[in-house]
Amino acid sequence: MSDLTIYPIRHHGPGSARSVERALEAHPPATLLIEGPVDADGLLPFLNDPALTPPVAVMAHVQGQPERSVFYPLAEFSPEFVAIRWALKRGVPVAFMDLPASVTLAQKEEGDVPAEADPDAEPVPTSPADAVRTDPLALLAGAAGYSDFERWWDALVESRGEGEAVFAAIAEVMAAVREDEDGHTSERDLIREAQMRQTIRAALGRGSVAVVCGAWHAPALTPEVLAREAKADPARVKNLPKAKVALTLTPWTHGRLTQASGYGAGVTSPGWYAHLYGTPAQVTERWLTRSARLLRERGLDASSAQVIDAVRLADALATLRGRSLAGLDELTDATRAVFAWDSDTPLRLLSEELFVGEALGTVPSGVPAVPLEQDLAGTLARLRLKREAVTRQVTLDLREDAGLGRSQLFHRLNLLGVPWAREAASRGAGTFKEAWTLRWEPEFSVRLVEASRHGNTLVRAANAAAISQARQAPDLGALSALLEVTRLCGLPGAASFTLARLDARAADADTAALLLSLPPLARLARYGDVRAREGDDLRPVFRTLIARAAAGLPNAAHGLGEEAAGTLHGQIVGADAAVRLLDDPEASGEWVAALHALDAEGTAPLLRGDAVNRLRDRGILDAEQVQSRLAAALAPGAPPLDVAAWLGGFIGEDGGTLRHDPAALALLDAWVTELDPDAFGEVLPPLRRALSRLEPHARKRLGEELRGLERAEQAAQVNGDLGAGVVPVVLRLLGVTLPQGDAQ
Repeated sequence: MSDLTIYPIRHHGPGSARSVERALEAHPPATLLIEGPVDADGLLPFLNDPALTPPVAVMAHVQGQPERSVFYPLAEFSPEFVAIRWALKRGVPVAFMDLPASVTLAQKEEGDVPAEADPDAEPVPTSPADAVRTDPLALLAGAAGYSDFERWWDALVESRGEGEAVFAAIAEVMAAVREDEDGHTSERDLIREAQMRQTIRAALGRGSVAVVCGAWHAPALTPEVLAREAKADPARVKNLPKAKVALTLTPWTHGRLTQASGYGAGVTSPGWYAHLYGTPAQVTERWLTRSARLLRERGLDASSAQVIDAVRLADALATLRGRSLAGLDELTDATRAVFAWDSDTPLRLLSEELFVGEALGTVPSGVPAVPLEQDLAGTLARLRLKREAVTRQVTLDLREDAGLGRSQLFHRLNLLGVPWAREAASRGAGTFKEAWTLRWEPEFSVRLVEASRHGNTLVRAANAAAISQARQAPDLGALSALLEVTRLCGLPGAASFTLARLDARAADADTAALLLSLPPLARLARYGDVRAREGDDLRPVFRTLIARAAAGLPNAAHGLGEEAAGTLHGQIVGADAAVRLLDDPEASGEWVAALHALDAEGTAPLLRGDAVNRLRDRGILDAEQVQSRLAAALAPGAPPLDVAAWLGGFIGEDGGTLRHDPAALALLDAWVTELDPDAFGEVLPPLRRALSRLEPHARKRLGEELRGLERAEQAAQVNGDLGAGVVPVVLRLLGVTLPQGDAQ
């Protein structure tokens, strides 16, 4: 038992990582054991592969149920990762010693998962007891007056070179804490520690053993406890429930290492910890220099003189607070005072890009992975794309093979529920460009595993997923939208299946579903399929759907309330745009007939006014016919709210009728001015809503027209008054004698 050395560490602590590495170098063990799942030992050699870049995570998931997964993150500054690499480089046998992931996942169904194993298992500690269990070393730093554990560790350990002695001291402190912890250690942790002891006993038979574990567990792994629990431990770990699991390594990010992400063993600032681990000297100076460089890259002021001032201020704050070294609190305060002034922008920028530092790890190609992940990796290499944890904007030209391939990849991933790329702007009608926003999140690796149930390649998986969605589509609108997606994805097989389903469902679809299905079909039929460069002619399908929608529209628009009429109006707007876009004479004829049918008694006023506006816009109703319908709608005795609804449809999106027809505008103006105060109060809100849809320039133009009408009326009145006195005088001058009554 004298051959056992325990190194109690803080998970993801750079100070702990440096100290562990030095201690191992000074006293190499025969075997190195690491806190981690014993069934992940097969992944350890990959952690020393030159192609691996941390942060990464050991991922375990239940086979056939990828949503039941657990992660064990490792960063470049994690003591466990540093110790593993040290052993692999020197040929020292290294292994994990914690409960198998198969046991962890079998228990996860009951909600019992360790914080350090699963970033989503526990929230950040909210009680003193949770804090003691989750991060006991941070509490020691706080008791010593340090808000930043790593600066406390630097002052206590790194600057004094007493690493091994401090490990022994920490183990002693943890033993005292656990003696008085009063049940802080869960039943599951007691089982975990029994598993660790069993692994240690087996390793001691081969020589000296070094153990790297969370500080909390150190008192339970001492030689005394190993001897005392030797008979009880086998029973504790015997017959534990297990799940059938698959294990792999997956890229991770600094953001998912933070406490803010919900990771119970997370740290506040991974970017700061990476800086501490990689910067052995001039930590403050180099950090503030990096801050200034980042601010300058973003166009903000950050001079060398400000860096010097910030360094001095950080050191002075540390002295005032009784600390030998400036920590993140002092650096943040100095940054705020020197660089930020009265704006939060510099600090917010540094917080996102420096304090956290969204680094995304990479894993070697030989790591066990589902075939779908392997196919994605090959596709990314072929298309020259890279998964990154930062947000990037990409614009694609679909006329180029590379742009088309990337577009299809993005659409396929979205179809599979992996939204790495999101469309940054709507696709312009008839254009060959797409704008995307890219950002890879670690959970997308889990979603890829989930999507692998559809197939082993992106094409097969997306095709199967689309067909499955087509079978389950609730209505015609969903099928029509899915048809467009399958074309964007370049999946002709799924597109044909979806089109057949759409055609079959059209026979019994209601009017609303028919209307909703028209816009995607029109886009595909009008512009063809740039992405697939081939496809079925969708015009016959569109004509069939528009004929059925037109036949049912008059009945659907009859006797509707305000809310229902508004919903149907939105569907009519989309369908009308689709008919205009396709510009097919047969489809246009069916649609115009439906608009004529809407212009009838019994139709909801909003839809009736809208029909008149659309018929005028197509040139089917002339100015006189429009004025006649407007006059009828504004006739005395008509309910003001019905008139306001009719006007809402009639004014339309651009107010074209009123702007181009002065007589119609005059009729509306006269109707409004003749309303009594009570009726005007009722009409004003809906009328304002209708006019608010117009663009500012259109509203301004209407205002100018109304002012012109007012001036014309005033001029006519003035001219009439003047004419009464001037005309008789002019007639006398011309020698015309009028009867006495006429002269007056």
